[in-house]
Amino acid sequence: MKTTEVKESKTKDAEDRVPGSTAQIREVVKKVESDVTCITPDKRFRKIMKVLKKKDKEEIVQAVLEKFYNAEELKPYQAELIKMQHHLERTAKKMVILFDGRDASGKGGTIRRVTRYMNEKRYRVVALGKPSEHQKTELHIKRYIEHFPRGGEIVLFDRSWYNRAMVEPVMGFCTRNQYNRFMKKVNTYEKNFLEDAGKTLLLKLYFSVSKEEQARRFERRKNDPLRQWKLSEVDLQAQELWDEFTEKKFMLLKKTHTKQSPWWVIRSDDKHLARRETMKVILNAVRYRGRNRKLDFNTDPNIVIPGDRELKIMKQQRKKYGKSLV
Repeated sequence: MKTTEVKESKTKDAEDRVPGSTAQIREVVKKVESDVTCITPDKRFRKIMKVLKKKDKEEIVQAVLEKFYNAEELKPYQAELIKMQHHLERTAKKMVILFDGRDASGKGGTIRRVTRYMNEKRYRVVALGKPSEHQKTELHIKRYIEHFPRGGEIVLFDRSWYNRAMVEPVMGFCTRNQYNRFMKKVNTYEKNFLEDAGKTLLLKLYFSVSKEEQARRFERRKNDPLRQWKLSEVDLQAQELWDEFTEKKFMLLKKTHTKQSPWWVIRSDDKHLARRETMKVILNAVRYRGRNRKLDFNTDPNIVIPGDRELKIMKQQRKKYGKSLV
């Protein structure tokens, strides 16, 4: 993707984006709910259907169909993930997948789609909270290694040891010396646990959301009681500290994207495309029997960007605009 194309896609006004299908339906129904006084859900539904204008009905049908077909598009890849899981179990291999990146970039939602149909006995999702006082005295990566998979198991980290490379230094949760020491040692740590005769597979995913889309998602969290728990101290400052997080992303890719342990950047403004392409990245990381030859496993280059290419884009933007835009 050209630098100008990246800029245009990232600076697109959030209001021009198509909201989630459920949100679309909610907005349409809100227009007429005040005119509907029926108490029971079935009567309320019938009354709303009578009050809705033809245009609103068409919008609801479009939203429902979009949600249906998006789910249907993922299912073949979710079936392949089950095959991959069986392969790992047969060969006693271990898979570690890191989901890192910006706040509100869709990491959790993607993890839920990836694992939806998997055998729950053979995978774990790990989302660690703040370290205890005892853990603060230990090697930073130790508490993550303690959750590593056994043979035949997949562990998905919803944020990983790379917190030390991004969130912690920006928010002042670690010292500069701790940050520098981690950046100097992390490649060696990963090399050590990957040198086990190919039994451990490490996949590093960085979810990249635009500043405008992140702001829209934060606003939704503030106003939705079912999502308010997601708002954290970091979330509340993420927009103000956007450039600082961008700088840490630049250093992350520069220092920790290696041939043996590369980063894959996932453009996640479109949640559905991000989820689909993430599944492809995971499936392409493992050779397994019974692969569906009719299914397209080629990743979209506008959604999935190798870490070294993303770094090149960021360098070009720095030179042209004075700072990185992604």
